[in-house]
Amino acid sequence: MTRGRGYALLAVVVAAIVALSTAIYVGVASDNGTRNRNALADGRVPNNPAAPASTGTWVGTWSTSPAGAEPGTETTGMADRSVRNVVHTSVGGTSARVTLSNLYGQSPLNITQASIAVAAGSGTPAALADTMRQLTFNGGPAVVVPPGGQVMSDAVRIAIPHDADVLITTYTPTSSGPVTYHPHARQTSYVARGDQARDVTGTPYTEETRYWRYVTALDVLSNESDGTVVALGDSLTDGITSTSGANRRWTDVLSDRLRAEIAAGRDLPRYSVVNQGISGNRVLTDGLGRPADNPSGLNRFARDVLQRTNVKVVVIDLGVNDILRNPRLADPDAIVGGLRTMVGQAHARGLKVVGATLMPFYGHRGYTDAREGVRQAINAEIRAGRVFDAVVDFDAALRDPYDPRRLRPVYDSGDHLHPSDQGYARMAQAFDLGRAEDTRLQAALHLRVA
Repeated sequence: MTRGRGYALLAVVVAAIVALSTAIYVGVASDNGTRNRNALADGRVPNNPAAPASTGTWVGTWSTSPAGAEPGTETTGMADRSVRNVVHTSVGGTSARVTLSNLYGQSPLNITQASIAVAAGSGTPAALADTMRQLTFNGGPAVVVPPGGQVMSDAVRIAIPHDADVLITTYTPTSSGPVTYHPHARQTSYVARGDQARDVTGTPYTEETRYWRYVTALDVLSNESDGTVVALGDSLTDGITSTSGANRRWTDVLSDRLRAEIAAGRDLPRYSVVNQGISGNRVLTDGLGRPADNPSGLNRFARDVLQRTNVKVVVIDLGVNDILRNPRLADPDAIVGGLRTMVGQAHARGLKVVGATLMPFYGHRGYTDAREGVRQAINAEIRAGRVFDAVVDFDAALRDPYDPRRLRPVYDSGDHLHPSDQGYARMAQAFDLGRAEDTRLQAALHLRVA
């Protein structure tokens, strides 16, 4: 693939996939979104009094990666607590289902009540009363999630808007040991004592938290989206320095851009965008523990990408932490090799992969000229088109034109590594949503799955 082809835009990559063959998507993910066009195909649904509407496509509207065991929960977990997670949607739908994880638990997670509702507004645990729905599992209100396991709820009929906060609440009467969580939510969620899963007032939810607990995915049966874009990354994708509660991660902005362009009549794919970033994540190296906290991109690729609902395109932005956290000088060939392995896994499932160049970090405490050389070597391989199907050049978009080793000041959060809100917006703008007649379309049409 030539360098020119390497800069193919996200939308063009998707168009190329469709042009190549729609059949390539059969079996792409654990649920490819088509078997549930008739929701009654799921044998659990008839037991649900709020059975889902029967048309649409199942897509991911929000997700997060379980990142580890929450410190301090080893003894009591969240016993006799209602956890109200606030998540933000990228697309809307007429029905919903939720995935709950006990990946890091050491005992069965006993959930006796769970609910979903649309939030009454931003920054509140209160629900719109007419949207409150009980979640069921195989037709019943309770479920036991084994240690290391996860469960998906039955589908429930509920109108989920796009670009909205949704409340997903679980009640656990007993301790499950360590709580599976995502620590850098950039979103305020809530906790109440006792079983308050069906409460709509929000009054009992007096404790605020910056974590997401247990919940890892929200899918919707959607008539406004045909598939899911999954972003796999580190803190730069997790949005660790974005304004909390404002949904200004680059994935949020990209979702908004896609929707706005489609509303304006542009011929672009109708895709949701979900975020699988974990702060500190690396391509090659796991964190500590068993299962490992903060598992490497290689080890979590199947779980966090291939198992998401109706995946069509993957965006990978990983590698900076492999450089910064290596006590010795990182091997650029090993990092690129790890990226290529993930691309190969995606290709085996019929997916195209958009890869990001690594952004500069001069001024950060981990900077050295040698590490800068590793970054440049990796970016050279990416730009040459020898790693990904297409490239989004975050480096070129955010670097200082007067000193390309550093972030442009307006895009720098202040730590010289993570972007500001303006920087995250610029990352999303780096995806070229050019017109379909752009000559790069012809290049994208020649992309082949290895």
